[in-house]
Amino acid sequence: MFYREVGDLKTTYRSDQQVLTITQERYAIFALLAFMYAVVPFIADDFWLNTVIIPALIFSLAALGLNILVGYAGLISLGTGGFMGVGAYACYKLTTIFPDVNIVFHILASGFFAAAVGVLFGLPSLRIKGFYLAVATLASQFFLEWAFGRIAWLYNYNDSGAIDAVNRSLGGFALTEPYGDTKFQYLVTLTIVVFLTLIAINILRGRFGRSWMAIRDMDIAAELIGIRLLPSKLLAFAISSYYCGVAGAMLVFLSLGSAEVESFDILNASFPVLFMVIIGGLGSIIGSFLGAGFIVVLPIIISTVPRFFEIDINSATVEHFRFMIVGALIIFFLIVEPAGLARLWQITREKLRLWPFPN
Repeated sequence: MFYREVGDLKTTYRSDQQVLTITQERYAIFALLAFMYAVVPFIADDFWLNTVIIPALIFSLAALGLNILVGYAGLISLGTGGFMGVGAYACYKLTTIFPDVNIVFHILASGFFAAAVGVLFGLPSLRIKGFYLAVATLASQFFLEWAFGRIAWLYNYNDSGAIDAVNRSLGGFALTEPYGDTKFQYLVTLTIVVFLTLIAINILRGRFGRSWMAIRDMDIAAELIGIRLLPSKLLAFAISSYYCGVAGAMLVFLSLGSAEVESFDILNASFPVLFMVIIGGLGSIIGSFLGAGFIVVLPIIISTVPRFFEIDINSATVEHFRFMIVGALIIFFLIVEPAGLARLWQITREKLRLWPFPN
């Protein structure tokens, strides 16, 4: 009886257009954010922050970017890892060229370089779609991997060929990995993710989001009602790549501390982010977070459960089990629940809104 729209009156257009129209949902989100900001840094140790929570937040942002392109605009992409790499390498170059500029500004600005590259490789989307567009974005992934490994200027001619996070601070606190304070890194990561998620919600609820969904459902009909396909598709590629680029920069400077080309290849970045979107739910913002959290936590669950029964298991076996379970779950969700974990959450909300009446 407590989770209802009944009695939750809206007296102005502004209140009726709120992101969360139900009062209980707003309270729940505020409580969750308060818990994430005020409680998690004190109850989670460095292992959980470094291994689970920070990577889950970063990959949630990357999954959100891919979901904008695939779930909302209906444009298939297999080049997410390459766009994440563009953001990471751009942030690395910005920190070396402009060492006195705030590192958070560099992280946010690096997404614009990824957006420009995304627009470039999104140009074929006007002529091709479906399988052929997937192949075109896959070609961009391979080209960007080649550029990261062969153009020495991108990694400042380091002998190792890797990019390393330089020591940067914010407000007197060391921020970048491996020099930074883990709790402060978590708070900065959470703030960036919350800020960009709020922007994505408003974009998807506005004119651009409606245009993308119209193109996704039927591009010919969308063009007939006045939607310009090329600018809309390129904007989807740009915004999606921006989010992926920021996620790549955060992955290096706030989580890993250093990265090589393999950190952004198709197996370590593009496919995992795509799996997050499929398992979490296409066309769903909360699905991006659910899918990312599941994929990040899954290896820890696989390695922890056997040890609970005193069974030794090595990291290679954990990786094999992870691929097997993720593959089985993708098949399961595609057959049983194509909308992913987000649909299960939606069903739970509907049951709560009808409780205690039968449904």
